[in-house]
Amino acid sequence: MNADAKKLAADFDLEKLTREFYYDPYPTYRALRENEPVKRLPNGTVFLTRYDDLVTTYKNTKSFSSDKKREFAPKYGDTPLYEHHTTSLVFNDPPAHTRVRRLIMGALSPRAIAGMEPDIVKLVDGLLDAIAAKGHCELIDDFAASIPIEVIGNLLDVPHDEREPLRDWSLAILGALEPVVSPDVAARGNKAVTDFLAYLSTLVARRREKPGNPERDVLTRLIQGEENGERLTEKELLHNCIFLLNAGHETTTNLIGNGLVALHRNPDQKQRLIDNPDMIKTAVEEMLRYESSNQLGNRMTTERVELGGVMLEAGTSVTLCIGAANRDPAQFPDPESFDVARTPNRHLAFATGAHQCAGMALARLEGAIAISRFLARFPNYAVTGQPVRGGRVRFRGFLSVPCAIG
Repeated sequence: MNADAKKLAADFDLEKLTREFYYDPYPTYRALRENEPVKRLPNGTVFLTRYDDLVTTYKNTKSFSSDKKREFAPKYGDTPLYEHHTTSLVFNDPPAHTRVRRLIMGALSPRAIAGMEPDIVKLVDGLLDAIAAKGHCELIDDFAASIPIEVIGNLLDVPHDEREPLRDWSLAILGALEPVVSPDVAARGNKAVTDFLAYLSTLVARRREKPGNPERDVLTRLIQGEENGERLTEKELLHNCIFLLNAGHETTTNLIGNGLVALHRNPDQKQRLIDNPDMIKTAVEEMLRYESSNQLGNRMTTERVELGGVMLEAGTSVTLCIGAANRDPAQFPDPESFDVARTPNRHLAFATGAHQCAGMALARLEGAIAISRFLARFPNYAVTGQPVRGGRVRFRGFLSVPCAIG
């Protein structure tokens, strides 16, 4: 096994992944953590799998830059995808990152998020009613994917009859963030950015004419800016609206889908949560750790720096493997076990430091409401066929999960 693990680590190439890896990457992550935790890949980039190394990288924004202009220029060229991914909040450094994040966080205040709870409960209960009427469900299409699209649609106050393209646009744009991007995937991503920007331009123009309530309407809040006069430029506004949808859509869909499948596969933990519904908060944290919705992050070194005993030259592209760090035994006892009562649970599913996810409180609320109410309504649910994974390494989730509701 040790020899096999060493070979698994030695042969690992992020640009040449196997079908087995997409199905279950964790044996590979473990082999890398134990044998080559700071792994130099054939393309010259570095792949990190230890918890402490990720935390160091996240917190040192001076040496490890989030700015993607240098990395994405050869990947995308002069395209809508390049403009989008180099303008959005997540792929920028301070001070631009600080300014945009402050505006977005102002719109996602604890009070604003608490005010969303009744609407999310109503949305979830409506989906559960529809599933009960049908007698069975496809867990992703009928439930998990329907929740964040509606929540973010409500946040931006997108009219209900205009929401249909949002999911496909988001999937196309995020699909182009994979380590290897085919011409077809790039074309779909670029068209999605173009179409999304065109739609948002009309939505923003309408909202400027007729502002909503900035306490509930995030788009109005972002348009109006802060009381001190700080505003987003039109380009920043449009691209960060796309970012808000993308950041909160697939990751939350994956949290709900991954969580319900993990409970099905761990019936003792499922029963424990049914018997102790007040454990839902620790259960959601464990779902985030055990099957992180977002598995990879990226940084680039701005100077010569040592990490994990390895010297990295300036300009080195670094991939942070969240999925591996969240199963690091140095941080998590018995990390391969799924434990709905695990505490403490300092997982990195939302990153940490300056770039910690701006919408994590909303994601936690959506996950807790969706999973707890599904479990209360259908305690005997069961996955009835082979779930289909999304076929991506950066975002780990399911495309479909056939489900009986008992």
